Formats: sequence, C-alpha cells, structure tokens
Amino acid sequence: MGKRANGEHSIYQRKDGTWCAAIVCDDPATGRRTRKVLYGKTRTQVRGKLKVADERAEAGAPVRDAKASVAAWLAQWRATTLKASNRKATTKELYEILCKHHLEAEPFGAIPLDRLRPSEIDRLILALNDKGLSDATVQRIFTVPRVALEGAVRDGLIARNPAASVKQPSVARKEARYLSPTEVARVLRAAKDSRYHCLLALIAATGLRRGEAAALRWRDLDLAAGTLQVCGTLSRIGGKLVVTEPKTAKSRRTLPLSPSVVTMLEAHRKRQAAERTRAGSMWVETDHVFTTESGTLVEPHNILRAVMVAAHDAALADVGVHTLRHSAATTWLENGVHLKAVSELLGHASIAITADIYGHVSDETARGAMATLSDAIGL
Repeated sequence: MGKRANGEHSIYQRKDGTWCAAIVCDDPATGRRTRKVLYGKTRTQVRGKLKVADERAEAGAPVRDAKASVAAWLAQWRATTLKASNRKATTKELYEILCKHHLEAEPFGAIPLDRLRPSEIDRLILALNDKGLSDATVQRIFTVPRVALEGAVRDGLIARNPAASVKQPSVARKEARYLSPTEVARVLRAAKDSRYHCLLALIAATGLRRGEAAALRWRDLDLAAGTLQVCGTLSRIGGKLVVTEPKTAKSRRTLPLSPSVVTMLEAHRKRQAAERTRAGSMWVETDHVFTTESGTLVEPHNILRAVMVAAHDAALADVGVHTLRHSAATTWLENGVHLKAVSELLGHASIAITADIYGHVSDETARGAMATLSDAIGL
C-alpha cells in the first residue's frame, strides 16, 4: 500500500522558471491512485523533494501532510476516533474539555497539520506553563495531541506524529497529605451528625476512593463474611451522575472488613430502611449503600464538602476525601503492613505507584527506626 509504480514520476520546468516534480502513487487516506506535484526553485531542490516523497509513498505514508488545521483535526478526532474508543467515559470527557479549552484555540489550533513540528509542541508546553497551570494539568493536556495525532498518522493525513518525539512534561511528585489516626478520629467525630459520616468512616477504614465508596451497592457487600467488592466508581459525566468501570483492572478488588466496620454498615442499612419507609413512593430503588433521602445517587462534591466542614470543625487544614485514603495507607505502612499488600488494598495499578506516593514516614516512625537500629548495634 502506498507504493508508486516504477517510472511514474517526472521532473520538469515551467515557463515561469519554477521546477516541478510529479509523482503518481496510492493515497493512503482514500486508497485511490493520485498525482501529486512538488515545487522548488531548482532542479536539485525538487529532486530532493521527490526522493522524500518517494520514500514516504514506499512506506505507505502520505506524500504530503494534510493542510487541515490542528483544531479541525481534533474536532473530527473527538467526534469519531475518541468517541469510538474503549477509553473510560470520564477520560473521553476530560479529553474533550482539554481539546476545547487548550488545544483547538489559537495559536496552536490554527497550525496546519503539514506545518506542525515538534517545536510547536514544545511551544505549546511553554505557553501552558506560562498560564500558571499545574505540572499535572500540563502533562494531561500534552497527552491529548500525542494520542490524537496518532489517529492522523493512521488515517494517512501526516507521515509521523510530531508529538511522539517530544519528551513528556514531568510532574514534581508531592508527598500525599495524611493525618495521624488520632486526627482522623477527630475528623470523624466532627462529622458524626453528617449524612456522610458512615461513608467517610468507610473510606478512612478501607482506603477506598471517593467514587468507589459512592458507587457501592448492597449486593457488593457480604456483611456475614465481612467483605466488600469494588465493582465501579461514581462520577459526574456530561452533567449526569454515572457509575462506570473501576479506574484500572487492579481497582476491581475484594476488601476485608473489620468487625467494627461491619457493625457500622449494619446500622447504616437500618437507617436507610427507615428512610425508605418515610419516603414511600418517592423512594428511588438503586441498591446503593449511600444515597440521598429519596434513594438517588449521592453528589460526589457534597462528600467533599462534608469532610472539609468536619476538618474545619476539628481545627485541621487542607483535608479532603482523598486525605482519608492517604491516611489509611500511611497508617498501614507505619504499622508494618507490606507495601505490596497496601498496593493491593488501595487498588493501585502497580506497586511502584504506591512506593512513589507513600515514600514517606512520620517523624515518630523515623525516630523509632533510628532508636531500634541504635539498640540493635549496641549503642
């Protein structure tokens, strides 16, 4: 595919002095035989262009890159390739937002595909940094053209992906914010009267992600056996609350529950049954463990608001729902739970992620480790 027949090219000079090179080859975008003309000021120049075009055709790539703008291609890619992909709905929505807000606008979006070079990707990264965006956000934005331009290569619009040769922007790793067990207890006491107390306590006791906890259904729990299965995650997509597949394959996991957590969930089920009775015909049966007073899905942002209010009342700053998850992981590690076991409990894709995020110990643990070593060597 994309190969030209022997002899199907020519070099000639027009009356105005311009040199031309014509090549007949298969168009990888349409599969049809087509004639392309290349121009130059000298015979040597067009001969060089013809050589490059011939090599591209032999490789099945387009002789010349398409002149459509980056914005036009991204819009087409969003409506076709991205939409048809098996990426999670949350990822698709994120890519759509990043395209519209950062990539399709000028000046980057106005660049023709045939003029898009790695240096333009570098310039985009610099512009994003100048806007004051976080390292993580810049990295996410960079991922989109790298993925989208692979589609342009596949469709024969460009010969190679200019983003593929650009180094991915780095993200400065920050240690996860965590609380001591005593501080977690203070937050939970402050949230005692909140509708979300049981949900927050479950996250603190199991290390679940917010979306995982909010997506739990009663059929995912076996309180008699003391286990919980993570089967989905709740998020807002396109303005609607949707339960989707877990974040990664490792996120789909079974967690053991302590007796105290089982007791807490049994009490919560009784309270929910009473709410169902009070709601009567207004109750919407979803089988979810955590719901509104009418049985519908809980709003993730309300969970965040609840923990922030509780943390404020407990005189603790910079606390979010994820802080409870991080605190659970840190407490496990500082109490001797193996890193691999913690990684599996958290549902991380790899143990390396766990090690990277939780490469810290508290001052108390560090001092204890030093004292233990000193005792061991007889100091």
